[in-house]
Amino acid sequence: MQFRSLKVFCDVIDQRSFSLAARENGLSQSSASQLVHQLEGRLGVRLIDRSQRPLTVTREGEVFYEGCQRLLRRYRDLERRVRRVRSSGEGHVSIAAIYSIGLSHLNACIKAFLGRHPEAKVRVQYQQPDRVYQLVESRQVDLGLVSYPRSSRKVEAMEWRTEPMVLVCSPHHALCLKPAVVWQDLHGLPMVGFSEELRIRREIDRTLTRCGVEPLVAMEFDNIETIKRAIEIDAGVGLLPLPTIEREVQAGTLASRVISDGELTRPLGIIRRRDAQLSRTAQGVVDLLQQHADPAKGETGGSNPAKSPFSFEPIASRLSDSIVATAATSITPDCSKAAAP
Repeated sequence: MQFRSLKVFCDVIDQRSFSLAARENGLSQSSASQLVHQLEGRLGVRLIDRSQRPLTVTREGEVFYEGCQRLLRRYRDLERRVRRVRSSGEGHVSIAAIYSIGLSHLNACIKAFLGRHPEAKVRVQYQQPDRVYQLVESRQVDLGLVSYPRSSRKVEAMEWRTEPMVLVCSPHHALCLKPAVVWQDLHGLPMVGFSEELRIRREIDRTLTRCGVEPLVAMEFDNIETIKRAIEIDAGVGLLPLPTIEREVQAGTLASRVISDGELTRPLGIIRRRDAQLSRTAQGVVDLLQQHADPAKGETGGSNPAKSPFSFEPIASRLSDSIVATAATSITPDCSKAAAP
């Protein structure tokens, strides 16, 4: 039994006319009459006395009419409640980001977004990379911001921006006096590095090994902020994304040097659950992030600016049951000048 049939029946009673009720519901008179006849057949009673003009309602019809009115009122109220929930959800977006992205990029983007959309509500939490993926997979957040983004069966990743990584040291370190720094200058130096379980540490180690460099890892931390504090007290040198140290370099508490014989970069990406439909607010945040991706290169981190501003460009379109697509690490050092290990 469909709600449309109940509404048509109630309209027939209210209008005392099949033709007027049919017109109100966009039906032919015969279709409206057939719907009411089907209700009578289902109930096994006559609801309307068609032998009289205007139409009259039987006692059974009166009981059914009152019940239908209550049902229709409850259904309309339910529709309104659902629309309010959707409307409320449209203005909310939740984001999980790794610490370094949140502190170096996301805050400025969110402020700009809220300046354009003051009615929106954006909730941001900072987590370790694995936890960001867990939150996206479990639908606890709409978007995730990670380094070395990867797609999986449940998660869709979009390349966002690429950050150059540089040598970071105390302003009083001897490397600050060199006109140019090469990979071999790091050989045997105390280094403050990332924890071994992090992807960025594995990529750095792979690059150093390829260049025949064996640094002395003095300290390991799981976040960039603590690594910077250790380098500031001259506990060692480090390799960090340039945007994450700009404030300290300007303040004179850290110094940075580009490694001249090879480039080291960190890719960043936006992830979401593959089967989730982004709200307009979440899509607007994605659009703004894309606009702030690699502006100097005129790129949008893998997205095509000519396409819809809310489009979500996946890193990989075909995925097996296991993780099969990983964003390019873009670590391409030229170690031809480095001594053989």
